[in-house]
Amino acid sequence: MTSPKITTTTSTTPTTPIQDDDPPSQHQQEHQQQQHREESQTEAGLALLESRRPKTWYAYVSTPDFWLVVALGQILSLCITATNTFTTLLVNAKFNAPALQTCFNYALVGSIFTTVLLVRDGPRVWYRVVASRGLRYLALAFLDVEANYFTVMAYQYTTILSAQLINFWSIVCVVVASALFLRVRYRPQQLLGIVVCCAGMGLLIATDHLGQRNGGPASNPLKGDLFALLGATLYGLSNVFEEWLVSKDPAHHVLAFLGLFGLLINGIQAIIFDRSAVAAAEWSSSIAAWLVGYTLCLSLFYSLAPLVLRMASAAFFDVSLLTVNFWGFIIGVRVFGYAVHFLYPVAFVCIVAGLMLYFVAGSLLGDARKPWLARDQHDGVAGLGTAKLRAINAARAQERPPEGFRDRLRRMFEGA
Repeated sequence: MTSPKITTTTSTTPTTPIQDDDPPSQHQQEHQQQQHREESQTEAGLALLESRRPKTWYAYVSTPDFWLVVALGQILSLCITATNTFTTLLVNAKFNAPALQTCFNYALVGSIFTTVLLVRDGPRVWYRVVASRGLRYLALAFLDVEANYFTVMAYQYTTILSAQLINFWSIVCVVVASALFLRVRYRPQQLLGIVVCCAGMGLLIATDHLGQRNGGPASNPLKGDLFALLGATLYGLSNVFEEWLVSKDPAHHVLAFLGLFGLLINGIQAIIFDRSAVAAAEWSSSIAAWLVGYTLCLSLFYSLAPLVLRMASAAFFDVSLLTVNFWGFIIGVRVFGYAVHFLYPVAFVCIVAGLMLYFVAGSLLGDARKPWLARDQHDGVAGLGTAKLRAINAARAQERPPEGFRDRLRRMFEGA
């Protein structure tokens, strides 16, 4: 990724020079030339990428980028399955402090990426980012904290299988929010896939509230389902917001302030709501190990999520995570000894069918080309995973002699 840009406005040069105005410095001139060169390369690169293969309905599925983002989605899916498993183990051990549980994750993410920001960009950029974008990052952190809080709360009242299946309600929220705020337009196949996924959720709720629960005992399945729905709604909104932010800003900026503001909000919430639970908890090495495992898996998820959101979209991101239910099914049966109602496999088949329908539609660049960044992606950052960086690299490859694998790898990671 190129070094982060803090946008400033520069006045256009008047027709008749005014002697009192200082001419642009050499640094400003070089910066303007760099921007102009990147814009030209982006336009040329996008045209080149779109012309390389036939524009068929399955064009994106045939690209390595599609399979890369699917693989990344499954890594994230395993991370979520692991955090869900650790949460269930903590709840079974009578450790019910959802705010404190996620505090460690925000502390780890914030410390890692704040260090990256300060080392790469310096304290001045940190202060300028706080002044210009601080409220955006604070809003993102609030949505994310509350989504985590209510999702963890859901596990106190319902089962791991039910909570995981209900989580795909976030897809509906993503589609609505993306269409309303980001001007995203979905193809009929994608919408049909989402509808099929929703049918699976209907089957799940039917089994819960007809007294046939999926996977073991639940103290209050209706309350747990409502908490899971609220958490999924907040997750959907935060994913759309994060997709918008990481398409415009360097990913390490977004993650640094998500961690810092998340720690602040979550810490206050933990002090208010979790004091009695922490005092009553029977601390042991097992609880400590589960908390460490939860924190490491969730922090890895946070670190990789911006890459998937850039290469694909919030909807693609959420739909790909529906395989969490498959991994959760295995964990629930093998680890917790759950007995599965016969409608659960039917619901899972609905989700997989919807997943396939959604993935069938896609252009060559997939969802990496963001409609809110203008046609040529000029309003976006040239960061790892973005269509803009791919276009710039494609244009530069046309201008330079062939290079080796090591050079291509270095060029791909020169911006994050």
